[in-house]
Amino acid sequence: MNVKPSSTNLEPLSFKQFKDEVLHDYKIAVLSRECSLLGRREVLTGKAKFGIFGDGKEVPQLAMAKAFKKGDFRSGYYRDQTFMMAIGELTPQQFFAGLYANPNIKDDPMSGGRQMGGHFSTHSLDEDGHFKNLTEQYNSSGDISPTAGQMPRMLGIAYASKLFRNLSELKNSKFSNNGNEVSWGTIGNASTSEGVFFETINAAGVLQVPMVISVWDDAYGISVPAKYQTTKESISEILKGFQREKNVKGYEIFIVEGWDYPNLIEVYNKASKIAREEHVPILIHVKDLTQPQGHSTSGSHERYKSKERLIWEKQHDCIVKMRDWILEFELSDENNNKLRFVTSEEELISLEKEAKREVSKAKREAWNSFLNPIKEEKNTLIKLLQNLSEKSNNKAFILKLKSDLTTILEPTRKDIVSTAKKAIIYVRNEVFTEKTQLQNWITNYIELQQPKFSSHLYSQTDNNTSSVKEILPTYDDNAELVDGRIIIKDNFDMLFSKFNNVFIFGEDTGNIGDVNQGLVGLQEKYGKLRVSDTGIREATIIGQGIGMALRGLRPIAEIQYLDYLLYGLQILSDDLATLHYRTVGKQKAPLIVRTRGHRLEGIWHSGSPMGAIVHLLRGMNILVPRNMTKAAGFYNTLLECDEPALIVENLNGYRLKEKLPNNLGEFRTPIGVVETVKKGTDITVVSYGSTLKIVQDVVQDLAEVDIDIEIIDVQSLLPFDKKHEIVTSVKKTNRLIVIDEDVPGGASAYILNEILDKQNAYNFLDSKPTTLTSKPHRAAYGTDGDYFSKPNAEAIFEAIYSIMNEVNPSKYKKLY
Repeated sequence: MNVKPSSTNLEPLSFKQFKDEVLHDYKIAVLSRECSLLGRREVLTGKAKFGIFGDGKEVPQLAMAKAFKKGDFRSGYYRDQTFMMAIGELTPQQFFAGLYANPNIKDDPMSGGRQMGGHFSTHSLDEDGHFKNLTEQYNSSGDISPTAGQMPRMLGIAYASKLFRNLSELKNSKFSNNGNEVSWGTIGNASTSEGVFFETINAAGVLQVPMVISVWDDAYGISVPAKYQTTKESISEILKGFQREKNVKGYEIFIVEGWDYPNLIEVYNKASKIAREEHVPILIHVKDLTQPQGHSTSGSHERYKSKERLIWEKQHDCIVKMRDWILEFELSDENNNKLRFVTSEEELISLEKEAKREVSKAKREAWNSFLNPIKEEKNTLIKLLQNLSEKSNNKAFILKLKSDLTTILEPTRKDIVSTAKKAIIYVRNEVFTEKTQLQNWITNYIELQQPKFSSHLYSQTDNNTSSVKEILPTYDDNAELVDGRIIIKDNFDMLFSKFNNVFIFGEDTGNIGDVNQGLVGLQEKYGKLRVSDTGIREATIIGQGIGMALRGLRPIAEIQYLDYLLYGLQILSDDLATLHYRTVGKQKAPLIVRTRGHRLEGIWHSGSPMGAIVHLLRGMNILVPRNMTKAAGFYNTLLECDEPALIVENLNGYRLKEKLPNNLGEFRTPIGVVETVKKGTDITVVSYGSTLKIVQDVVQDLAEVDIDIEIIDVQSLLPFDKKHEIVTSVKKTNRLIVIDEDVPGGASAYILNEILDKQNAYNFLDSKPTTLTSKPHRAAYGTDGDYFSKPNAEAIFEAIYSIMNEVNPSKYKKLY
């Protein structure tokens, strides 16, 4: 028998085993299809917000599931529900729980209702936030919606296998079995038009990693046909140049029809074997797939597909074709007896009806599991409102609220909270026990419900950044003054010797030891896999780090300059920063992103987009050390934690002299803690990074005109001043200025909001709080361009002096 449906059973199957497996697969396909059909109806009836389903892609996903082994990872696409069902990680009831956005992680283990249906993940962490044994389970990294956004992470997951195989010191049965794990990626044909797809394809070919990419090709991207998406209308055709040849490394490329069940199994088993054993990347172009219900519930595909295409899709539906194959299949045994999967079509009809009943039951149970707790909460509030109405002068209005809520047969928690808060307004001027009971109920209800939608933006384990205590750098009596780059280099040296799972990689990171010489000699000492050069490919440098971190490694991904971070910002924002949140703490990727910035010259190398970064990267720690000792301390701290971070090293600091600590690798800069670098009485000056040194440079000039400033170094933008030390300073000085080199309304506005709104510093101000920032444009080139574009010493002096002029105009007369 040529067909081996099970990749886990390498022995030839008996016909009964073969038959049972084929029919089991067919039932999973039918279950998945019925979930899609009923799921669409649930959206159209209003029970679910939106639906995007895997119908039309069922059969190739069955084949992929057979080649997928424990320890492997999926980095996928929001149409992979059949695959997840086939590996046993998704039930129909869980499918509908996700569609209804059930916030209970036990009901919706994919995301606890935080992502729309079709976004899948498995649990990599135990209840304490520690990694499970990933080699003993099927793994799916947490999906994201942005098209092709799953590609960079897929690269990193595969690259981890290469590292586990080639570095004996990494052997860890919890994370890898000698690097035999494959990274399985899926993507729609239209999404291959994204630049990040091609970037990942190229990087995987260069790195030669065990990655199998399935392109589900249904010939459309929503309404746009392939001829407008892809040159030659075929991704495999235009990637032919990547095909490996004798003595020339590259890809293995397969092309297969998406409805051809036996051939799909053969192709996927071949791909698995090559990728797993040889560490060669694979592209499988799965053609002739369909969209039975169109792209999503947002519209009908009859609007943009011709009648001929719609007829073709019905005829080539992969389940229809698999069904025909099952009915037509026939073998002869050694006695010339005819062997068939079914004796009549009635057997398949019975199987299909059973599958439909299962899905219908799962849908009902999922809906009841979602709705019943809300109904109980509603009934509790109704009783409170009844009691409230009997004591209030506004009884009629409160009873109307109660009546309106009662008539809502399928309430949301929004309905409940909104009703309760409206009722409180009616009794705002009244005093009685029932009002207090309702007030307490509202407070307790929100405290109970809010975490279901807000928890786990950051780690909630004992390994979070707050758990790491500060250790100050210590110095010998005759401590040497050295360039800052020496401190960062020697500290990295200590970290690489201390942790064998730490890696650093990026453009010019390896051979020359980074463009600012912070890694000189470390590649020679620790090897090309631990300190490595990459191509110019920021998005996949980030993705490389995410995938490695998902598999238990501690990567440091270097982006050469802060401006270049923009190339990888989408992956940082949509994938890394949201990972822990969108999996409700069930996955983590403690990637450290290293970059350098501030005070470069020229439009393209002068950006300081800190405001954008702070707003887009909630879920990461954003650290802005003023010197290399502080930066080294941040690296030391982060490697004791399980949270991702971005460290922006001060470009001007590499050649500034600092005392060389004698406890490199051990001292730790606290995260979320500011530092008062100079005490003063007249005004609190808040800054960070390179601009802080300019502030320090004007201290003496201000002192000469009798202005004594207090300087606070933010150090950490996310989290920000957790101890609220800045407001303590403002209480003393009663004045505040925030200085940075971001654009107006950027990071300075964020800092001001933190101080005024969260720390309530407004109550202690005698002067208007103000900011001093760069100009709205990028910095023009050259020394003069920098001077007239960014805060300089004179501008800082004048800004502070003008505040004091308003305080005491007779003492601080206007300068001009």
